[in-house]
Amino acid sequence: MGRILSSSGLRKAVLACAVGAWAALWAPAWAGPGHDHGDATPSRSGDGPSRAADGSVFLPKPSQRQLQIRTQLTQAGDAPRSLELMGQVVMDPSAGGRVQAAVAGRIEPGPSGLPAVGSRVAAGQVLAYVRPTTGSIERANQAASAAELRSALEIARQRLARLEQLEGAVPQKEIEAARVELRGLVERSRNVEASVAGREPLTAPVSGVVASVHAVVGQIVDARELVFEIVDPARLRVEARAFDPALAQSITGAAAVIGERKVDLRPLGAALSLRDGALPVQFAVLDAAKVPLALGMPAKVYVATRQRVQGVVLPAAAVVRSTANLDVVWVHEHAERFVPVPVRAQAVDGATVVVTDGLKPGQRVVVQGAALINQVR
Repeated sequence: MGRILSSSGLRKAVLACAVGAWAALWAPAWAGPGHDHGDATPSRSGDGPSRAADGSVFLPKPSQRQLQIRTQLTQAGDAPRSLELMGQVVMDPSAGGRVQAAVAGRIEPGPSGLPAVGSRVAAGQVLAYVRPTTGSIERANQAASAAELRSALEIARQRLARLEQLEGAVPQKEIEAARVELRGLVERSRNVEASVAGREPLTAPVSGVVASVHAVVGQIVDARELVFEIVDPARLRVEARAFDPALAQSITGAAAVIGERKVDLRPLGAALSLRDGALPVQFAVLDAAKVPLALGMPAKVYVATRQRVQGVVLPAAAVVRSTANLDVVWVHEHAERFVPVPVRAQAVDGATVVVTDGLKPGQRVVVQGAALINQVR
């Protein structure tokens, strides 16, 4: 039979157990062989995207799918050496035109009123009229000339009528001379009357779309003032500014970024005279009818030359700016870890770049969603 402890003995046993438990709690713990983690990073407290102190980003798989992250393996290759030029959209001089007033006058509507911006017009269509405006003295002189011509015209008619009544008694050549004189006076009178009360029609030089309207009904315009501008949307051009005369001879292809769109270009040639300190280089826009463009829109033009550049060709969206304003790409090192790698890149066109330094073949690089990873903090 077990021995029954006294009350004092029971208290001593409980105190000994408490002291042993306190010593075990504060004693240092030693891991066995194979279980030492060294200076490992403490476990992550959350499951959301976060940036580590070394700049890498932890991005869980669900977040990767939500952000539509896409990667590709890098491969060594080459691309044409490209230059970036600044330009703008201009009209094709053979498919566009400007309607200007030949004389100073007041704008009057055409047969269908003034055309609206964006409306289609046909070559030769009357868009508006210009009624000439003259001073009081000039109007008085024109009215006096018209009155003199009317008087001379009436006298010529009466003289011709008398001569025709005396036909056979007077020489035929006098009758013919009177008829010729009457026709000349009629023509002069018609021209003078038109100059006094006539108006000049403004017609469309080409078929196309009205790009701009610079007048309203009743407006006074000066001679040579621009009233309408007409373009053919299917035949637009891009004009860039270059500083090397040999650039036109070395261009093998070109593309432009206009707004948010990339368009393909066909080189047409470069000027041999400077304009505002630069050489204008013109390109035809391929499939211009499918791309909504407007005159004067700024464009970034990427021209490809015959020289080649060795490197890794990637989509332009793969290269982003770091907080230090450096070009970086995000390398997918592990399943949920992305590391920023500084690179040196050159633009090939608006959608492609060639990385010449910073990457090696076989690395997995983010080509879609790099800007979203770059924003993780």
